[in-house]
Formats: sequence, C-alpha cells, structure tokens
Amino acid sequence: MTALAPSPIAPASPEPRMPAPRRRSTLRERFPGLALPALIWYAVFMIGPVVAIFVIAFLDWPGMLETPTGAGWANFSAVFADTTFWAALGNSAIQIVVGLPIMIVLAFLLAFYVVQKPPGHRVLRYLLFIPALISAPATAMVFYAMLNPDGLVNGVMRPLGLVGNAWLADPSTALGAIIAVELWSGIGYSAVLIAARLDGVDSEMIQAARVDGAGDWRIAWRMYWPIAQDFIGVVTMLQFLSLLFNSAQTVLLLTQGGPGNSTMTLSYLIYRKAFVETDLGYSQAVGVILFIIGLVGMGLIRRFLRATH
Repeated sequence: MTALAPSPIAPASPEPRMPAPRRRSTLRERFPGLALPALIWYAVFMIGPVVAIFVIAFLDWPGMLETPTGAGWANFSAVFADTTFWAALGNSAIQIVVGLPIMIVLAFLLAFYVVQKPPGHRVLRYLLFIPALISAPATAMVFYAMLNPDGLVNGVMRPLGLVGNAWLADPSTALGAIIAVELWSGIGYSAVLIAARLDGVDSEMIQAARVDGAGDWRIAWRMYWPIAQDFIGVVTMLQFLSLLFNSAQTVLLLTQGGPGNSTMTLSYLIYRKAFVETDLGYSQAVGVILFIIGLVGMGLIRRFLRATH
C-alpha cells in the first residue's frame, strides 16, 4: 500500500493589528521640570517686553505719567516722515557696513596669530580681553581725551606736520570716531572668542599643510576660516547686535547725536525720543523697525557664514 503524504497545513494569516492610540504627551513631558523655571522667566522677561514694544508702538503716549491712547499707524507715519529717522538709519547702516567687516576680519587675524602660540600668547589673550573689562563711561572718557582738539591724537599729528582736527565736533569725522570706539571695544573680545574655536583645529593637519608648502595666509583663509566659519558667524551676529542696539551709550557719552545729526543712530534716537522728548509711541515705533532690521540682519549673516564643511 502506498502511504499518503500529509497535506501541508497553510499557516494561519496573522490578524491585522489595530494601531495603538496616540498618547497625548503630558505637561511634564512637554516642559521638563528643570527647564520650566527658565522657560517661564524667558516668557515673562524676554518675550513680554518684545510684545510690549509692539503694543506701545501703536499708542499715543506722551509720558510715563500720562494716560496712553490709541494712535493706530500714526507713529509709523511720523517716523517715516521724519528726516532725523532717515539720518539715523543711514548712520546705523554705515556703522554696520563699515565697522562690522573690519571688526570680524581683524579679530580673526588676531585670533589666528594667538593660536600659533607666539611668545607671550597667554598674556596676549588677557590683553585682548581688557576692553571688555572697562566700563562704557571710562572708555568714553579715554577717547574724549584722545580726540578732543588738544588731545593725544592731535598731539601726535602736529609734530609730524599734519593738521589736527576736532574729531568729535566735525560732521565729517564724528561718525568715524564713534565707529573707532566700537572697533576698539569689540575686536579684542571677538578675537578671544574666535581663538577659543581655532584652538580645536587639528594641529597635525596644519603641520601637514605647512610641509606641503602652505603659508600663513593660505592656512588662515583656506583652512582655519572654513573650519571655524559657523562659529565666526555666531560672533558676527553678536557684534552686529551690539553695534545696532548698544551704540546709544557711546553716542550719548561722546556726541549726543551731533554735530547736527551726523552721529544720530537708531538706538540713540529711541533713547532720545523716550527719555528726553517723552514720546514713547514714536520711540517704540522706531524700536519695532530696529527689531525687524535685527532679525533680517541675523538671517543674512547666518546664511552668508553658514558652515560649508
């Protein structure tokens, strides 16, 4: 008799699984306990003032002790019709376009020199950081002593047969003097930050490039700059914001926006309108414009100095 082979049993088809219901994240998961106090502080003291700027910009508020009323777009109309605003916008643009590239390039070159570890490089790092340790009034006093008609700069120029100048009182040189003060304050600080990033570059790769005949200029711009480009972008954004928003203290201490409007900047215009002329609505309308300029400028810097490696 022939034995019949057992017929194969078809495997049972698996039952379709129902998708698990999506569990909603709890408040604790969205905001971890350690970060919650910082997030609350940021929302109240950082986002809150920004919202207040936009609200006040649409108010007619002639002083802190007065009752504000709605103004609609009147403050912005007044800003755009004011020749002082356009002068301040032009001066701020010159300050950024001229001062920022000079500051970052010189800071990068100083940082490159420091990371080569020349004799005394540790002391040099401290010396570069000194301007950040000096208060704005002290800095203004030093530069006022240097730039006044009987100051150090003219005292050095006259024995050389050069004509001195009232640097802070001459409309053609006053803004340049303000930019020079900002450069002195920012180059060393930026160089220290950039040098901290350049210290992380592989020294063996640099030595190999030198063996292949690469000089300092090529190593600086073809190797160090691309590697540190993203970090340099962060430093550039910090100095951009400093020049844009913090120039008011230098202008206030040295020139008060003069002579004429030759050193009037947007940040100083906000100060003058808010605390001298007590036109709070106008001042915060300029603040909104300055805020937008800051956002656009940061985006452009981030795009231009984005890491490519």
